[in-house]
Amino acid sequence: MITMKRNNLKIVISGGGTGGHIFPALSIANEIKRRYPDAEILFFGAIGRMEMERVPAAGYKIIGLPVMGFNRRNLLKNIPVAFNLFKSMRRAHSLIKEFAPDIAIGVGGYVSGPVLKEAQKLGIPTLLQEQNSYAGVTNKLLAKKARKICVAYSGMERFFPAESIVLTGNPVRRDLLECAATPQQARESFGLNPDTKTVLVIGGSLGARSVNRGIIAGIDSFASKDMQVLWQCGKFYAEECAAVLADSGVKNVKVVPFISDMGMAYRAANLVVSRAGAGSISELQLLGKPSILIPSPNVAEDHQTKNAMALVDKGAAILVRDSDSEALLHKEILRVLDDEETLANLSKNISAMALADAAEHIVDEVEKIIGK
Repeated sequence: MITMKRNNLKIVISGGGTGGHIFPALSIANEIKRRYPDAEILFFGAIGRMEMERVPAAGYKIIGLPVMGFNRRNLLKNIPVAFNLFKSMRRAHSLIKEFAPDIAIGVGGYVSGPVLKEAQKLGIPTLLQEQNSYAGVTNKLLAKKARKICVAYSGMERFFPAESIVLTGNPVRRDLLECAATPQQARESFGLNPDTKTVLVIGGSLGARSVNRGIIAGIDSFASKDMQVLWQCGKFYAEECAAVLADSGVKNVKVVPFISDMGMAYRAANLVVSRAGAGSISELQLLGKPSILIPSPNVAEDHQTKNAMALVDKGAAILVRDSDSEALLHKEILRVLDDEETLANLSKNISAMALADAAEHIVDEVEKIIGK
């Protein structure tokens, strides 16, 4: 570890929009604070997005900018987008100049663009963290002047200058890795049979309609099997899914709107059904969980499908297309869960892709940059 020359370390962290950007940002901030308790960390987020609540809840100051994403379907709607981008750049410039950080870190999302661009204009070194296997537009635009680009997948030279790339992995929530419960204890904590094979279904905190439809289509087929399903359906779909389950009379499926203790949920599972966001994949890799991935089609540049294929190509996950979920998901669940060899191979192969201690490695790079 490089020893910092100045005591009042100042760092800007920018990004958000989804948990996949916010959790890595907070993990990096926490690691900086662990090493340098007196460091000043200033976050930038997009007004109205979830980081404006999550970051202060974690104990950090955040400034909101009116930046928003471009509308690719209706170009006329981008007039206010461009105006807000200009406002965001001007505000970011003055605030960064006043704060005078040692480095600016971008983790992706709309707000990273104006913040890191203005930091680069001011001569402040920047570090990018790209979570996905297919680089986002913002990071590709910022990469040329970034000092380091921390990535989670090999082969990112097709997007970024090779000399700037460092393979670090994606930071994940530490509590997931520190869960000490046995699978039996974890299942009991959810009111499940402790000795029965368990499928964990997660469609994100808000839920995913196609994932839910896939489980609904298979409820009757699950009833006669020696298995159980822990199904996080999302708060928007809780009433509908609970009603369907009640009408079916199936007893080995438990539906909940939201799971707060994901460490216990993962621990309970023999098989996980999930979207293919970068954060979720990194968690599955570090935990070695056999997985069926259903990429969301509603993301920029279809990057979830590219994330999933990076695993599928190495025999580390099973892919079910979003459009095929209702017809195929329950069949794939039953097929994989009944095949011990497939479960073992999926676990072995996804574990081999894991990159541990990502936040620590990213902060190592921060130290090297500032140390120069």
